Amino acid sequence: MVKNITEYEFTPLESGVGGSMSVLIGNDKAPHFAMRKFIIKQGGSMPLHTNSVEHEQYVLNGSAKVVIGDEESIAKKDDVLFIPAGVAHSYDVIGDEDYEFLCLVPNMEDEIKILS
Repeated sequence: MVKNITEYEFTPLESGVGGSMSVLIGNDKAPHFAMRKFIIKQGGSMPLHTNSVEHEQYVLNGSAKVVIGDEESIAKKDDVLFIPAGVAHSYDVIGDEDYEFLCLVPNMEDEIKILS
C-alpha cells in the first residue's frame, strides 16, 4: 500500500480545541499497529486524558506544551514522545504554527478517559 497524505480526510476531535485526526493505516490493513496523523491548530489544545493503550509519537511540525504524567515538556518538530498506557497527558499548542504529529498505537481496544 502506498498513498499520499492528500488522499486522507481528517475528522474533528470531540474533545479539545482545534484538533483533527486521520487514520493513515488502520486494523483493516495492518494487524498489529495503527498509524494516525493528528493536527492541532495554532492556539488549540487537547485536554488531560488517559488511553488504555500506549502511544508512540513523532512531531512533524510546530510545538506544544505537553504534559505526560507528572512531567511538562515542550515538544517540537522532530521530537519523539512515548506515552505509556494509562498515563494522563495533554497538549497546548504554542507558537505560530499548527502542531502536527504521527501517533502509532497497537490495534487494541482503546478506552479514552477525559480528566479535565
